[in-house]
Amino acid sequence: MKILIIGGVAAGTKAAAKLKRENRDSDITILTKGKEISYAGCGLPYYVGKLIEQKEQLIVNTPKQFSALTGVEVLTETEVTSIDREKKEVYATELSTGKQNNYHYDKLILASGASSVRPKIEGSDLQGVFYMRTPEDAVSLRSYLETETVKRVAVVGGGFIGLEIAENLLNFGVKVSVIDMLPHILPGYDTEISDYIMDHLSENGIPVFTETKLEAILGSTRVEKVQTNHRTMKADAVILALGVRPNTAYLDGSGIELMPNKTVKVNRQLQTNDPDIYALGDCACVTNRITQEPFWSPMGSSANIEGRLAALQISGESVEYPGVLGTSVVKLPDLNAGRTGMTEADAEKAGYDAVSVIAVLDDKAHYFPGSGNFIIKMIADRKTNQLLGIQVLGKGAVDKVVDIAVTAISLGASLEQLQSMDFSYAPPFSTAIHPIAHAANILRNKIDGTLETVSPKEFVEHQADDYQMIDASASPAIPDADYVDLTKVNGVLPQYPLDSKLLLVCAKGKRAYLLQNRLKYYGYQNTRVLEGGLTFNKQYLIK
Repeated sequence: MKILIIGGVAAGTKAAAKLKRENRDSDITILTKGKEISYAGCGLPYYVGKLIEQKEQLIVNTPKQFSALTGVEVLTETEVTSIDREKKEVYATELSTGKQNNYHYDKLILASGASSVRPKIEGSDLQGVFYMRTPEDAVSLRSYLETETVKRVAVVGGGFIGLEIAENLLNFGVKVSVIDMLPHILPGYDTEISDYIMDHLSENGIPVFTETKLEAILGSTRVEKVQTNHRTMKADAVILALGVRPNTAYLDGSGIELMPNKTVKVNRQLQTNDPDIYALGDCACVTNRITQEPFWSPMGSSANIEGRLAALQISGESVEYPGVLGTSVVKLPDLNAGRTGMTEADAEKAGYDAVSVIAVLDDKAHYFPGSGNFIIKMIADRKTNQLLGIQVLGKGAVDKVVDIAVTAISLGASLEQLQSMDFSYAPPFSTAIHPIAHAANILRNKIDGTLETVSPKEFVEHQADDYQMIDASASPAIPDADYVDLTKVNGVLPQYPLDSKLLLVCAKGKRAYLLQNRLKYYGYQNTRVLEGGLTFNKQYLIK
């Protein structure tokens, strides 16, 4: 069987290697436009920041090494220009010579990936303008930072790559600003979580300007300033991290069905509307595992999974790809962030009776050196208690909490099932009640009315303005708020009538919940706990 693969980074090389292992007799050729294959695109920001010292560390395999290891023929610097499905031929140009060639296939895999969005704006061709998609991009940026005088850098785009680059630029001692035209950074997080991250970045030396559109890059021969719809800012370099677009232009006229965003539509077997043509990785639109609606998730992790499954399918095994959850994790200055599943806004749009809670929990035994907090936003369906999504912030292993949620959502787990799972525990690693089980307990309490809350979003929207704030911390911590010591509440509080509307706030939420529970016993029915306490809402409570 002659199998042709267009693209050779993650999905393409994974499919090729697995196909050869399944059937050594398969004739497999990879056509790729770039000079390199199988490189670690997700590691590029860390090469820029010198956490990865050598460029060679980013290259998983050179074309020669990959061919020797697998037996797959690799043709680099070969740009595919069109496909003839009737003849089962692919037409391509050798970039070094301009020669046109055609290649026959029995099965074709489209793994052409995606490229950086390159806006057509004034100054985008100036010296000091960079993108971040290939090893060459990272090498060029690091070399520029090491050899030129760079004091200020503007990162345009508040997604994962933009923020990872911003963090790593701090290693050069430069002033970094992030510009994003959207109201919030980090798509895939609920607004209050992304706002918390934005405030954290500003506190750690990376100011973020949202609803700020880049209009021009100014300078004579090299970058000097960036012009936005609000102001002009000095900059010695600009990194354009505006996201990616699928590389599918070569499919024009082929009859392959595309989605509105120009990704290739595939079924659960990763086949296009032509059963002999498969699409994988960043150029393909798969499905959302929860809703089964079309979903684009250009991630190296899912690309590798898709490559393996497509190889099995072509080799005769009946397999299906159940879809993605949009899982991601990102390292920021002194903070990690991870998420999976649906946001609360997504769940509401999808028709779920969504309910959520924000909980601040210990990430390991509080007495153990290096202990810290997880901020967990957990989303579930109120009717079924089915877990729908999670977002986690913290200095520790947020990926562990996210991955537990991935497993739970994939298997259709409920909050009740999470509550009683036998998670690992020892003081250096976790708490006796695992943080994700603890969050599930809190959310269940909220659903059944044991815990009555005001969410941070509701608080910012002034939905608790008619409540009197009560500081329930271990010691007074909130200026201008009445302080109530939980340990001394043994009856009705003389200064507060039983119908008083009281907003209870403490450091994390636990003491406020305990105070609410005690006040309910003594007849108070209009108390609310501010989710996340001072830890999450400090910027709103202490001016």
